[in-house]
Amino acid sequence: MAIGATVHTFEVQLSDVDRGVYEELSLKVAQHPSETAAFMVTRVLALCLEHEEGIAFGDGLSGGDEPAVLVRDRTGALVAWIEIGAPEAERVHRGSMAADRCAVYTHRDPERVAARWAGKRIHRPEDVRLVSFDPGFVDAVADAVARRTSMTVSVTEGVLYAEVNGRALSTAIHERPAG
Repeated sequence: MAIGATVHTFEVQLSDVDRGVYEELSLKVAQHPSETAAFMVTRVLALCLEHEEGIAFGDGLSGGDEPAVLVRDRTGALVAWIEIGAPEAERVHRGSMAADRCAVYTHRDPERVAARWAGKRIHRPEDVRLVSFDPGFVDAVADAVARRTSMTVSVTEGVLYAEVNGRALSTAIHERPAG
């Protein structure tokens, strides 16, 4: 018998001062059995930090052709392709070709992630954003997550402040181009 996904519920108060985004989000997040807690938390953070109309979790975890997070406009056209972790260069290339915006959010060492892409073909690598957090931040958030999680995410001047089930954490948001 196969093990099913674990469903987590996140109630998020989002205040992204840098982008002028203020939302209350209620997210049901299915954690695939092969997915680490850090990967799941990075998906949630990416959805919060990229939040706009049309954003959703994709089927990227089940081996589909979609990324982990995507944005579609009102016509259904793909606007943003957002990968998580350390995707292969081929997947980043495909995402950069498919959408106007492409980003990779990683909970791993961003230098190692970028090194895996060195010399490989990526469409518009200077436009692909590689986003990471301070070491230990994602793991600390993952440790505070429960099946039902209350979370406040605030971003101001490039710093993310999070309160997760009463635990206060913060990190700088690090960005660099993929190429």
